[in-house]
Amino acid sequence: MRSRLVPPIVLLLLLVILQWQLWNGRGSVRDVAQLQSKLADQKASNAKAVVNNERLASEVNDLKIGLEMVEERARQELGMVKPNEVFVQVTH
Repeated sequence: MRSRLVPPIVLLLLLVILQWQLWNGRGSVRDVAQLQSKLADQKASNAKAVVNNERLASEVNDLKIGLEMVEERARQELGMVKPNEVFVQVTH
């Protein structure tokens, strides 16, 4: 009679251990939910950082191009020159 009870008890014990691992152990449902939440937060943070980086890169680019355009217009329209520079205007 005792030998008939051993396999079901062992299987029941394994089932309890597996259930405990599923709900409380490493890689449990709770851990996965927390990691998914952290991942969503990090993705949102990364998206904000990308937008901010693109805005800053655009500002830097505008400043670089803007200064060159201002200098070019000042030279063409106002004939301005830098120190120790000779301005020569060529017309086509």
